[in-house]
Amino acid sequence: MSAKPHRTQRYRHLAARALLSCTLLCSTINPALAQNQELPTIGGLGGGLISQQQETEIGEQVLTYLRRSEARIDDPLTEDYLRSLIFRLLPSVPLNDKNIHLVLIDSPALNAFAVPGNIVGVNGGLFLHTDSEQAFSSVLAHELAHLSQRHFSRRLEQQQTNTPMALAGMIAGIVLSAMTRSDVGIAAIVGTQALTAQNMLQYSRAHEQEADRIGLQIMADSGLDPKGMPEMFEQMMRENRLQGSRLPEYLSTHPLTQSRVSDTWARAEQYPDRHVEDSLEFHLARARVQVHYLGTPERAIEQFQRLDAQFPGQINPATRYGLAVALLAGNRTSEAEEILRELLSHQPGRITYMVTLAEALLAQDRNEEANKLIRQALTRNPNNLPITDMLARTELALGNSAAAAATLKRLTRDYPDKETLWRRLAEAEGQARNIVGVHQARAEYDLLIGDYSSARRQLLQAQERALPGSPTYQQITERLTALSAATGDQAAIR
Repeated sequence: MSAKPHRTQRYRHLAARALLSCTLLCSTINPALAQNQELPTIGGLGGGLISQQQETEIGEQVLTYLRRSEARIDDPLTEDYLRSLIFRLLPSVPLNDKNIHLVLIDSPALNAFAVPGNIVGVNGGLFLHTDSEQAFSSVLAHELAHLSQRHFSRRLEQQQTNTPMALAGMIAGIVLSAMTRSDVGIAAIVGTQALTAQNMLQYSRAHEQEADRIGLQIMADSGLDPKGMPEMFEQMMRENRLQGSRLPEYLSTHPLTQSRVSDTWARAEQYPDRHVEDSLEFHLARARVQVHYLGTPERAIEQFQRLDAQFPGQINPATRYGLAVALLAGNRTSEAEEILRELLSHQPGRITYMVTLAEALLAQDRNEEANKLIRQALTRNPNNLPITDMLARTELALGNSAAAAATLKRLTRDYPDKETLWRRLAEAEGQARNIVGVHQARAEYDLLIGDYSSARRQLLQAQERALPGSPTYQQITERLTALSAATGDQAAIR
């Protein structure tokens, strides 16, 4: 994970483009503009909540813009931890459709969000601002509670608006909330409409109380400590006081008062006392994110050395691991390897240690050793995302492009909406000289970022090179047919 330069300027540009695109897509003056990405419309005034299908379509639009933004952390280990935590919470969430789309936003701001289409977004900054898994989990439980009660739809109904611009503003507001800080001058980016759009993300006091109550129950039913929620709220209040007039991003859309904190404490106290130990994986993921945001490897090394010195004569796994990640970022790979092997001697099967050790070995061009380590790990943990992802990397390092492509194909079947996997698959297929595979993978990537015309071109080029009558040719033709049906362009079918 590496920091991206000029992030704020890029976010402003993308946020403005998001609102402009949404406006064009919803234009009633020129319907042709919405040919490829037409937004759902809401029924008449007072007609009730928008349908689940319409919420799904809104969510797909949001995902498309977030995928284009490049404002995300692509780190399989951190993502795997987040998925495991959400999967722990989901059985206790009153949702009919529990297929959650996770988005990890590359921003140090304290923020998380859940929007129609079962999208859960988490800023990297949430790790920075929480030092316990119970507090961290409470934010996710609260957001999942908003989803389960369809608060976005209910807010739209309360506003009694059914104009396409309302949906455009909603989507643009979600993207703005995900990609920008609340103090970067949103008004200067897209004017009053952006402020209106952002206001649509703010929940009512009743919705917040409902999400608090349901979120507490989700935590209790998931074996977590409900007191993590009021503890998290108190931490936010402290940050709010420290920051003065600049609200933490999360509080700009989730207003917090002292009475709400007190009410949440009172509700949490009604649950049986429960002391729940944080999982080590939370602290390992947090260490990775801390290194990412500390600016330079040297600064990260210095900080984790200082933390490590607080435990003389003993091993604190999280601080030792953070130091190893920082050393790896600073190209001090042999030192990182030594720490990782030490950690593995105490916990030989821990996936995070093995994947990071393989990364250290690759950095030293010990590709065969890294490949062997990861293959052994995969036999014990089949289909694990970070291990399988690292296997593809080791295969590429060894020049086994076809094997890397086969591994990435397996991952795309398990995670078809993860566009970075399709991009890497296209690169692996290119190195393996499978040109048809390059076009197919590139088409899937283009579809996920909403570039339908490019996806069509890629599929047509794949069709031209595929053997007529072969399974691959048939698969490409079916994909073209589905794309044409979605966009209304029957000329794309051959």
